[in-house]
Amino acid sequence: MRKLIVTEFISVDGIAEVEKLPKVTWNDEMQRFKEDELADSGAMLLGRTTYEIFAGSWPSETGDFADRFNALPKYVASTSLKALDWKPAELLQGSLPEAVRALKQGSGGNIYVHGSLSVAQELLRHGLVDRVRLLSYPGSVGEGKKLFPSDMPVALEPVSALTFGNGVVALEYTAGKV
Repeated sequence: MRKLIVTEFISVDGIAEVEKLPKVTWNDEMQRFKEDELADSGAMLLGRTTYEIFAGSWPSETGDFADRFNALPKYVASTSLKALDWKPAELLQGSLPEAVRALKQGSGGNIYVHGSLSVAQELLRHGLVDRVRLLSYPGSVGEGKKLFPSDMPVALEPVSALTFGNGVVALEYTAGKV
């Protein structure tokens, strides 16, 4: 069975809005972390907003990482999109939890949720997330969208933690329902 892995950039106070995160220099350690995710990934699961952001930039990127990232199958959770231009891609039909249960039963490697907070939160609520991988940026943001809202307790078991030279900490957890 495929695993569903949520991967997020996040502040130490839990804000997962990339544009609000403290500035850090992207370094080789962060690049390796993302390359390891890509090597482990068999597909992406994205919400509409993240899909549109990625589709607006990734197809024009070049290089080995971009080629592999662009080639991944993309499953998109959206009720408003009617067509997907960034291929290979498929709009999920029906309820998100049911569609994801079916995807997890399929073949093709692990499924990564990049960003897509509302999708990640719904999947966490339904106990469908196997792992949570965070790049925790050094600093608090104060206000913004949180990955873990106060009304949604999630049991997390630590798997690993690694501090990078730029102050970012890579954290990995197994996820379960409280």
